[in-house]
Amino acid sequence: MCQHKPTCPSAEAADREAAVVVAAHPEQGWSRLCNGVLLFEDTGEILPNGKIVAPHRLTSAAA
Repeated sequence: MCQHKPTCPSAEAADREAAVVVAAHPEQGWSRLCNGVLLFEDTGEILPNGKIVAPHRLTSAAA
């Protein structure tokens, strides 16, 4: 249970990435959020229920 004020969004919420980082390993490219989400440097995620969320970083269009 989140003890932060205001409370962090749940792993199912659309704004789940706004949760507080509780463990960061930038050398490995990932962080664990308060809501249990593993957030990767490429913006991909693994939710606590095991669901994988594909990276959603904006890419620049080829000129």
